[in-house]
Amino acid sequence: MRIEEIPAKPKEQKIIRVAAYARVSSDKDAAFHSLEAQTEYYRDYVAAHPEWELVSIYSDNGISGTTINRPEFQRMLQDCREGKIDLVITKSVTRFARNTVILLETIRELKKLGIDCYFEKEDMHSISPDGELLLTLLAMYAEEEARSASENQKWRIRKRFENGEPWVGKMLGYRLDNGKLVVIPEEAEIVRQIFMDYLSGMGLYRIAKKLILQKVQPDNGNAWSGTSIRRILTNEKYTGNLLLQKTFVPDFRTKVSKINHGEVRKYYVENSHEAIIDQETFDAVQAELLARATSRKRNGAEVIPPYHLFHGLILCGYCGRLYGYHRTNVKKYDKAVWTCPSFYIMGKDVCPSQKIPEDILITKTKEVLAVDELNRDVLLDQVQQIIVPANHHLQYILKDGRTVDVEWRHRSRSESWTREMREVARQRALERHRKEDK
Repeated sequence: MRIEEIPAKPKEQKIIRVAAYARVSSDKDAAFHSLEAQTEYYRDYVAAHPEWELVSIYSDNGISGTTINRPEFQRMLQDCREGKIDLVITKSVTRFARNTVILLETIRELKKLGIDCYFEKEDMHSISPDGELLLTLLAMYAEEEARSASENQKWRIRKRFENGEPWVGKMLGYRLDNGKLVVIPEEAEIVRQIFMDYLSGMGLYRIAKKLILQKVQPDNGNAWSGTSIRRILTNEKYTGNLLLQKTFVPDFRTKVSKINHGEVRKYYVENSHEAIIDQETFDAVQAELLARATSRKRNGAEVIPPYHLFHGLILCGYCGRLYGYHRTNVKKYDKAVWTCPSFYIMGKDVCPSQKIPEDILITKTKEVLAVDELNRDVLLDQVQQIIVPANHHLQYILKDGRTVDVEWRHRSRSESWTREMREVARQRALERHRKEDK
């Protein structure tokens, strides 16, 4: 009998696909833990493990961990769902999320996908038996820490309000200097011009166009618009008085500001600084604003425009404003188009953009998203922004991290004309020939 030993095959070492997540939420953090330093650290960290393969380093800058709306965080999650990642490493629980609900929901989703998360500071794996319990405790601590920081900030702001100190760093006409608003003479003249122009009969958009053509820069860096002019005309600070805490943040997680309709206290400070506009002029402008608004109402009720498919999604690459919905009525042919408000109201000398027919937008969006039907829910679920960088050019920024560039052209007249339009044209031609024969 002959016995031959057959050696066991060496176990193949599985390559673990690794993603690293980094987040810097403030300038203070950036000073000590810059994204560049974290990125370099993770490259070396992954390279030190022969069985690991780096997929990508995902890094968000200046975004709080209390929100899930972080572009790189979302891109990482999408790559996890597509099966590109086996392990996520990050510095600590607080870098990953400061919101208990977000943390646990994300960890549980990744667990179902068979993806582990390793938190270096805590030396803890989410996929371990005790991982979720420990993560819950740590996340609750991190969330309470974020709540405490938010309350401390609110307390500091309230103390400033109680002392009559403005909470503003820069506005057209003023700068904040040692807690006091100081007049900037050349900008103050622009403010006076805006008030006088409005009282002389000019509209908000006409004033905005005038400032654009004068190459006057707005204080917030955005383009002049009717909204920005109205904000100046209704700002009581120009009278030398202060109304403080006009807005407030009800939830430290979302950090979304809301207009204060009496939910929290307001503070009115008279003669707190030098006025640019006298009270009589300011009151006259408020009365005129109210009178013009009243004349635009029908039957005593304000007309509210309908909410359309691409509302809030299309951004003009020329002036940075959001496109609006309009219906054209040229030669009795009704057609829906999307237009930049700067172009629509103030013309090509302010914004050289173009109208985009809605049917073309719908067709191109269906092609980009690979869907047969398009509705508002599908758009909000998959599209972050549609940028118009140039005429006949669309750039889709998708929520899965992709950017898709698309070109479009107006359909030829023969393609775009309906049967009814052809018949109208035919009748007009016949009528013209009859007149010529006479």
